[in-house]
Amino acid sequence: MANALTSVSRMGTTEDFNLQVSRNHIPFHVPLFKYGYNPLVINVNETIWDGGGIYAYPSSDLTMTVTSSSAGADEGVKVTLFGLDANYVEQSEEVTLNASGVATTDNTYLRVYRAFVSGDTAPAGSISIANASTTYAKITAGENQTLMAVYTVPAGKTLYVTQGTATHGTDTSGAYMTIRFMVRSYGGVFRTSVKVDVTGKELLFPFNYPLKVTEKSDIEVRAICSKNQNNAVAATFEGILVKN
Repeated sequence: MANALTSVSRMGTTEDFNLQVSRNHIPFHVPLFKYGYNPLVINVNETIWDGGGIYAYPSSDLTMTVTSSSAGADEGVKVTLFGLDANYVEQSEEVTLNASGVATTDNTYLRVYRAFVSGDTAPAGSISIANASTTYAKITAGENQTLMAVYTVPAGKTLYVTQGTATHGTDTSGAYMTIRFMVRSYGGVFRTSVKVDVTGKELLFPFNYPLKVTEKSDIEVRAICSKNQNNAVAATFEGILVKN
């Protein structure tokens, strides 16, 4: 068919498998890329995400309140949330901040692992996504996107992690960062899958044989500094979600 979107591999040449996945040419395969940033890690373990500290997970599905730190100045700002419902099924929705800079979700969330500003107006303040006093996602002012190395594998899917990176943005007094890629299988506890030390550089850790993470598993990256000083840390992990 003329002008049909297709893979070049169907015309006798080779196209990279990962590109085919990104082009939705491989049924039941979806790419995943997670990026996290924590600007203030000292000698206490913290998750690599916008909120600081160790990330807290809801114990049941909750309605989320989306709030701007600039209150009414951000009236009309639109935010889209991505997460999982009570059955670990993927869901998303867009909310619009009201005259007080607040919106409440229609959906309830067992997990929230991504949010971004989806309208044409950037917020003046930072935006928190919370229930009661616990924040589950945060959009820092100027980023317009959550930066959280946190994810939960949806029901009915398996994640194959192909690689991760860890970056230490500060190097003073011989300090180093210990960074851990951690996985909690459904009904279990967090276990360390990868543990690396980084000093003022980026470290890539590829999985030549992709790391298999089963459905309903929580994933996060944590870091701690060897000394009591401020550090900026970034981390990524990526892979392919495959329908079971």
